[in-house]
Amino acid sequence: MNYKKPAKLKQGDVVAIVSPSWGGPSVFPHVYENGLKILTEWGLKIKEFPTARMDASFLRENPQIRAKDINDAFADPEVKAVFASIGGDDSVRILPFVDKDIVAKNPKILMGYSDTSTLHVFVNLQGLVSFYGPSIMAGFSQMENLPDSFKSHVHDILFEPKDNYEYKPYGKYCDGYLDWSNKENLGKTKPIKTDDGWHWLQGNIKVQGELFGGCIEVLEMMKATDFWPLQDFWKGKIFFLETSEEKPSLHYVDHVLRNYGMLGVFDQISGFIFSRARDYSDDEKNELEEKIISIVAKEFGKPNLPIIANFDVGHTDPQLVLPLGVKAEIDCLAKQISIVEPWLE
Repeated sequence: MNYKKPAKLKQGDVVAIVSPSWGGPSVFPHVYENGLKILTEWGLKIKEFPTARMDASFLRENPQIRAKDINDAFADPEVKAVFASIGGDDSVRILPFVDKDIVAKNPKILMGYSDTSTLHVFVNLQGLVSFYGPSIMAGFSQMENLPDSFKSHVHDILFEPKDNYEYKPYGKYCDGYLDWSNKENLGKTKPIKTDDGWHWLQGNIKVQGELFGGCIEVLEMMKATDFWPLQDFWKGKIFFLETSEEKPSLHYVDHVLRNYGMLGVFDQISGFIFSRARDYSDDEKNELEEKIISIVAKEFGKPNLPIIANFDVGHTDPQLVLPLGVKAEIDCLAKQISIVEPWLE
């Protein structure tokens, strides 16, 4: 597919804030507003759409209203990017009400992760590039208490597209944030831990492919729906999965990976990336990696497929921003992962 790329951001641009999942800003407005400060600091003009601060219970009961904000934000000619306030667990319910034509005709940056995976899949299937990265409340709000390299990375991705970009492990991470109900914890994370980088599980070749993926539990809600990719979609993709704060069991991950195998995904993709699993112990991470190898290499006969685990994407912070639909490269011998084309216009 020939993906349409949005325009890069510049100072003075208008960005939309929406709540396509949980109405978190209505529950913890201080956390939400703290995240908005980063966008303002970058010279962006914030346009809050009705769902941004709408009551969480009301949003839960009205997926059509959440979808309307998506449609309106994409249709709005002054809006250059759409940021999710926070994730959740039921954005899949809004997809029947999102207008494919409006989205397809109006490429603009979509940024979010977790439950926003549903929208990333939706816009990807309409031929648009989107950006799997921090949300306003989870990522932006904690940015000042995370390594400086996180803030500069996100800014570079949104404002400074290049012909190529090599990702680097942060070397540090945290598993979530301190209790949001205590305002003294504003912007604070759980303890920062040292990290030993990415784990190169198998493969000794160099491959390229368009990035695609999301939160493992959220994508499960999309399978067998009208919004799930067809089989030929997967050809050549570099596929990534990441786990949420719900900490899916190893047994669950085992079953999901086996399902992807039965769908023929491992036969078609060019590379597979798995996140640093949130809240897993070192022993659980080791067992997870053993399961990945056992299923992909042994059960489905792909011992040469490049597989990298413990990657900085998703529910641990700081996270790397992945542009879905953009060509990336995995070089197993050099142990490098890069974007190899401009990701924005």
